[in-house]
Amino acid sequence: MTTVEQAAPATAQPHDPLDDPEIAAKVAEYLEKPYTITMVRDDSPGGPPAWVVWVEELRGCVSQGDTPEEATAMIREAMELWIGSAVEHGDPIPPPKEHFPEYDGRFRVRVPAGLHERLAREAEAQETSLNQLVTAILAEGVGWRPAGDRD
Repeated sequence: MTTVEQAAPATAQPHDPLDDPEIAAKVAEYLEKPYTITMVRDDSPGGPPAWVVWVEELRGCVSQGDTPEEATAMIREAMELWIGSAVEHGDPIPPPKEHFPEYDGRFRVRVPAGLHERLAREAEAQETSLNQLVTAILAEGVGWRPAGDRD
């Protein structure tokens, strides 16, 4: 009796669209765009805390990590794969949304003349403009800091 050895089916390596230099270049261009990335801490019972992160404009582009740093690295990888697959298949890639289109940084506010005078004198004493002083006071009042000044 002769036995026939059957060859085990070859395991297919996962396909990576980034192996194509043209696709990789297009993906790199998209990764430079200001997509909206949201991260939240997930303290669901039954598991360790995790950080869940997603790209708002890229439907289904979601990842997670044990730390914010890990979640950030994971979403970058997820974006590469999401965009790479879309480019490879000719699917549309949504552009980043326009942030704050209705806010141009200007608004008018009427204040009592006495307050106007006091603010103007304080700005002069601090050797700054009235606009800069009022901006600083408003920012402090709502706990806002420019992105570059955040810890």
